[in-house]
Amino acid sequence: MGRRNKQYSKDLKQQIQYKLEGMLKAGEGTSKKEAILTDSTRDKIFSYSTYKTYFKHCRYFANYIKEYHPECTTLKAAKKYVNEWLQFRADQIDENGNHLSAWTIQTEAKAVGKLYGLEPSDKNYFKPPIRRREDIKRSRGDAVRDKHFSERNNDEIVKFCKALGPRRRELEEIRGKDLITREKIENQIKILEQKNNLSDGEIAYINTLKDTRLFPEAEYFVHIRNGKGGRERFSPILGDNKEKIIERIKNTSAEEKVFQHVPTNMDVHGYRGDYATLIYKSVARPINKIPYDKVNKGTGKKYQGDVYVCRKDERKKKLDRQAMYICSKALGHNRVSVVADNYIRGL
Repeated sequence: MGRRNKQYSKDLKQQIQYKLEGMLKAGEGTSKKEAILTDSTRDKIFSYSTYKTYFKHCRYFANYIKEYHPECTTLKAAKKYVNEWLQFRADQIDENGNHLSAWTIQTEAKAVGKLYGLEPSDKNYFKPPIRRREDIKRSRGDAVRDKHFSERNNDEIVKFCKALGPRRRELEEIRGKDLITREKIENQIKILEQKNNLSDGEIAYINTLKDTRLFPEAEYFVHIRNGKGGRERFSPILGDNKEKIIERIKNTSAEEKVFQHVPTNMDVHGYRGDYATLIYKSVARPINKIPYDKVNKGTGKKYQGDVYVCRKDERKKKLDRQAMYICSKALGHNRVSVVADNYIRGL
């Protein structure tokens, strides 16, 4: 009697889970940066949070297949309907007459792309709606959920967010042991630099430690051990309330969480914007003071390499690229454009 194929005895959602879990096992604990350099990211997922996001959206795909193409019981058979589903999602309208956001469609394209090994450079890769800054609704003005959150009653955690700029998941994981002084950071740099034959991980860690030198006024930092994409950083504690924040962490035991509960309705992302704007304003140079340091090959005219010119709804608005870079390091991002598009406000 022949052995049954165990994978195909599973329903579509179970097959999706099985495949994505395999990618997570292959990627978790490895360097995403090295995988990008060696072009070996296709079959890897590098963090559990990414796995959860992809699995959630791939389940939506499975639901669509079950409803509209019930004859498809395997991933292989369902693959030809990927773009059909994504277009269905792009055209979908909710009870308020609104389409799904471009960000949601982008995420879903990436999720099924990861599932099937599809790349944006592929000829038939779905072209999702263009992301426009003016369409961002998160942390823009008052949301319905904000009516159920009192900043006055949650004064301490709000000030904490504005002084540190963590993501929600990062905020939930900050513990007493994560407070670190500049003196201790410099000692760690000195010890590592005295070693011979540093590993790639140690070199990367030294560079992360040295990023704190971008904030010469800060004496205390919080070690974010597992940020987005598994990246770690040392975020400076800044602002008028930094002494109270430092005291709160000092009074928390090493393994205890600083905040046992983070309110669901709190706009953590919005406070990251306040933090980024605070940093930008403190270090940005007047645009007319930034030197003309580069030459345009076409015209031969000098231009300001450190001036970032915004696009789309904020086109022609100019920002200090160097200050944006400093913001990006504090927030745990690698691209200055993310800071301009999502965080810096009111300038």
